[in-house]
Amino acid sequence: MSERSELTIREKHLKLPVFLPDATLGYVRAVDSMDLESVKIQALVMNTFHLMQKPGSSTIQAFDGLHQFAHWHGAIITDSGGFQAYSLIHQSDKFGSLSDDGIIFRPEGKNRKFILTPEKSIQLQMSYDSDVVICLDDCTHVDASRMEQETSVDRTIDWAKRCKTEYLHQVDQRQLDENESPLIFAVIQGGGYADLREKCAHSLLEIGFDGYGYGGWPLDAEGNLLTDMVSLTRSLVPAKFPMHALGIGHPENLMKTHELGYDLFDCALPTRDARHGRLMRTNQPLNSNLALSGDWFEYVYIHDKKYIKDSRPISEYCDCPVCTNYSLGYLHHLFKTGDWLYHRLATLHNLRFMTQLTQKLGTHES
Repeated sequence: MSERSELTIREKHLKLPVFLPDATLGYVRAVDSMDLESVKIQALVMNTFHLMQKPGSSTIQAFDGLHQFAHWHGAIITDSGGFQAYSLIHQSDKFGSLSDDGIIFRPEGKNRKFILTPEKSIQLQMSYDSDVVICLDDCTHVDASRMEQETSVDRTIDWAKRCKTEYLHQVDQRQLDENESPLIFAVIQGGGYADLREKCAHSLLEIGFDGYGYGGWPLDAEGNLLTDMVSLTRSLVPAKFPMHALGIGHPENLMKTHELGYDLFDCALPTRDARHGRLMRTNQPLNSNLALSGDWFEYVYIHDKKYIKDSRPISEYCDCPVCTNYSLGYLHHLFKTGDWLYHRLATLHNLRFMTQLTQKLGTHES
């Protein structure tokens, strides 16, 4: 379990553990910044790979960064884009290529090609006024071959060195003091090979970063959390450093990963589930001292006709604006008629479920 209860970033104080919704293009779909604050969201993850395409770096810089552009006062972590480039290029080599120099990608339907090097990734993230910048890494699937994993680790280490050099250059060039500088995290790759995870972690620790992330797809072919590898990766990093469980956000996986010592979590699942009619709820108060064990968590499938005349809230234990004001019957009606209000309300509820969960874990820990 984590030793930290708080992470300070540029005078922003994040209570740990913390769940970050994916605001890939600078927004969380269906909700605005005031909505996010109302359900106790502290920080967002945005994506360099996507933002450099839409709305484009010059647009973001015209607003002096993402905070002003998105009207978001909380913390912003910008993912480097390595995972997204990996996903795109592994679909087909027509979308781009990876080399030791960096990543070239050609989004479908566009003639223009984009080049993302370690240096450019850091330059963009710094220009976006991110609170945490993440090094560009060579992401792999856990089932990739030993040779692919070795290449990924060597490339990730080399890119991390280049990222750190560029980060220090940017801090110096911008004349940022300790309170103004963003944190910089590196990502530990190695797939399912313990020795490669160890090599990557030790090399990144020698370079020196403010925090580290679990790299690579965190689930096996059956969708189960790769607990052994997630645990090993945390054990390789001294407890004084915060760790980000990149892409881990299913409630049960978040709990397991937090128990292993991770502090930050992000995932698109809660908001995507909300839009598709899967609402999260628990059968016990999340702010209680009760242990979260057994069948504590379940989904409400709002399309089910059994909710047509149901006057109850989604959860009697939830304090979100939706459960306080609206019934399952009304949400069923909104969903079935396809009204956009459903997306907003459902998203608010699922996000509050996640923040209640992390608050409970933090309270239990202290």
